[in-house]
Amino acid sequence: MVVVMKERASDAQVEHVIAHLVELGMDVHRSSGASRVVLGVVGSGKVDPRLIEMLDGVHEVLRISEPYKRASRTFKPDDTIVTIDDVRIGGDEVIMMAGPCSAETEEQVMATAAAVRRAGAKILRGGAFKPRSSPYSFQGLGEQGLQMLRRAADAHNLKLISEVMDISQIEMIEKYCDIFQVGARNMQNFTLLRELGYHRKPVLLKRGISATIEEWLLSAEYLLAGGNNDVILCERGIRTFETATRNTFDISAIPVVKKLSHLPIVADPSHGAGRRDMVAPMARAAVAAGADGLIIEVHNDPDRALSDGAQSMFPSQFDRLMAELRIIAPAIGRSICLEPVSRRGWAR
Repeated sequence: MVVVMKERASDAQVEHVIAHLVELGMDVHRSSGASRVVLGVVGSGKVDPRLIEMLDGVHEVLRISEPYKRASRTFKPDDTIVTIDDVRIGGDEVIMMAGPCSAETEEQVMATAAAVRRAGAKILRGGAFKPRSSPYSFQGLGEQGLQMLRRAADAHNLKLISEVMDISQIEMIEKYCDIFQVGARNMQNFTLLRELGYHRKPVLLKRGISATIEEWLLSAEYLLAGGNNDVILCERGIRTFETATRNTFDISAIPVVKKLSHLPIVADPSHGAGRRDMVAPMARAAVAAGADGLIIEVHNDPDRALSDGAQSMFPSQFDRLMAELRIIAPAIGRSICLEPVSRRGWAR
């Protein structure tokens, strides 16, 4: 349930309500807005909403109808902003994550990191453990790849995001990365999600290839229930009957998620389209639809890439895309790789 406090409720009244709910066996999340305090309440205890409404300072008590509680905007009306030093995902600035599908060589990783940084990216993406459909495909370099990626990120003042596939990899990846990435194939690996929920490093959760938005948000709930509030959603396309593209990039999911959840959402047009000539238009559309960031595959020599070369952009293509996005973002009250622009009073 959600307990909405009165506008002039005192801190003592708020703390009394929280203490009473905790005594009843509930977990309480406090969200202080501009005009009032909202308490998100979850747990297995039995609570009579009518009795809570009688407590001093309480305005109303609302039941959360969605099966996902902590991920719901009813639970937390204000947007969540995931902060990593000076990088804020979910704020006014559209954050760019870019880099190779996988780390292959020191030269390749360094060259690509330098290129995406020059263009304005703030986060380097790259895989060291690769979940591939075929057991004969390149599976990544493991810890050696993580070391390459970390050196490149440090050399070019970038944060690093890389995929974790299994609980056994968490400790190793945590040493090198700033953000855990959970891929589409693991969106419903609840054992992995539950364990990542106990960690305090941000997690980017990709939508499964056949997942509904509700199923996706329920997966995010596993992370939030463990206490990790720094969750980023990622739309990367779903499987449909269409064969013209690798996946069907569901741009409509972006405004839907914005309405249902407070969590930031980024878009992955590289996997959504599966063709580098379609990445730019899908990226432009995603920013226009309200995405808080993009995660894009860029390779210094994609025609010789060991994985996903067909959907990886050349650095020059990424440069052009960034120039286009700098025109689109201000038109909707956002900024990209610039100082934040005025919201001009427009609602998100």
